[in-house]
Order: sequence, then structure tokens, then C-alpha cells
Amino acid sequence: MAFVLLYLVIEIIALVALGSAIGLGWTLLVLLAGSVLGLWLARREGVRAAQALAEAVNSRRVPTNEVTDGMLVAAGGVLLFVPGLVTDLAGLLLVLPPTRALVRRRLVRAAEERSPELRSARIRAQAPVVDGEVVEPDAPRPERLVIEGTVVPGDPR
Repeated sequence: MAFVLLYLVIEIIALVALGSAIGLGWTLLVLLAGSVLGLWLARREGVRAAQALAEAVNSRRVPTNEVTDGMLVAAGGVLLFVPGLVTDLAGLLLVLPPTRALVRRRLVRAAEERSPELRSARIRAQAPVVDGEVVEPDAPRPERLVIEGTVVPGDPR
């Protein structure tokens, strides 16, 4: 509830500030133009993200960047759908590729700091995928070298 109230206060302050600076008509035009442009960009970038995801899957790569981009475009579209100047600006920033790349890097870094296994998984995901048998590297090794033959007393091996 407090978050919604804070959101409303910020939106009202932004709209009043813009309206007093450029007038009511221009403020409404900015809101309308931002929403139309943003929704068009969100649709275009959403299609691009879906195509990149399909291409990554077809080339047998792990589509980490593509999935993250798709989620950020979807979040930007939702923000553009919510009425308001601040949410339109945030939505536009998530839909535009350069700022989306910055947000993606920050999200990946924050997730990897919380869970270090994600970093090694991302690094492994960038390598080619080869079908085969997995050999565990941490298998216990015998203390002594085992060779078929006879044991010679006093031999250090």
C-alpha cells in the first residue's frame, strides 16, 4: 500500500511539474506520444527478442541474454501500459536496446553475487554443447598407483 501511495505521489509531482513547464495540452500530448511510441517499440523489440531466442535454441546455445532481454521488454511493456509519466519513461528505458543491455548486466551481476553458482553456469553455457558421458572430476583416487602385476616389497610406489 505504501508503494502505491509513493508511486501516485511521484507521478502527480512529475505531471504537475511538466504541466507547469510546458502547459496542459503539451503534457497530454507528451503522455500520448510516449505511450504510442513506447508500445510500438515494445512490440518491435519483443519480436526481435523472440527471434533471437529461437535462433539461440536452433543453434543449441543457452539463451541467457535472449531470455533476459525478453523479460525486460515485457516489463517495459507493462510499465508503458500503466498510465503515468514516470512509468512511461521507465518503460521506454527498458525497451530501448542500449539501456536494456545496461540493466541486463546489472541484473546478471546482482544475481551472480547472490548465487555464485550462476556465474560458473553462465561461463559453462557459453561453451559449445557436446553430447557425451559426464566424468566426475572429484572421484576418489587411490593413494597408491595401481598397476597390474606383482607388488615388490619395499617399493615406494
